[in-house]
Amino acid sequence: MAVSKWGTDGEELCPYRLVLEHVTSRWGVLVLIALEERSYRFSELRREIGRVSEKMLTQTLQTLERDGMVHRDAKPVIPPRVDYSLTDLGREAAKQVRTLAMWTERRMEAVTEARAAYDETRAP
Repeated sequence: MAVSKWGTDGEELCPYRLVLEHVTSRWGVLVLIALEERSYRFSELRREIGRVSEKMLTQTLQTLERDGMVHRDAKPVIPPRVDYSLTDLGREAAKQVRTLAMWTERRMEAVTEARAAYDETRAP
């Protein structure tokens, strides 16, 4: 059985792969990029990201908070106020994710062409 820092034969998720999955997940990417600009309250962040359920945003924020990338600041006021921001580790991750997002935007035309070529070879 081959063992590497990325897992055992790809069967189980090791810590490296789990963090990579959290940071590059659909909602993880969008949360990191949004919070890179400024801190947000939950409802503001949900509007900023768009089309994310309350449950998924909550899970994503909790996961990124556990990984040390998001800071949750609950203020003892009425009504309760909770702000989310990036930690230093989160800002570092967000910078990397933004680079990938910018590459995707720059290379979308090539991806579209590759998809069309692929689909053309598979057409009946």
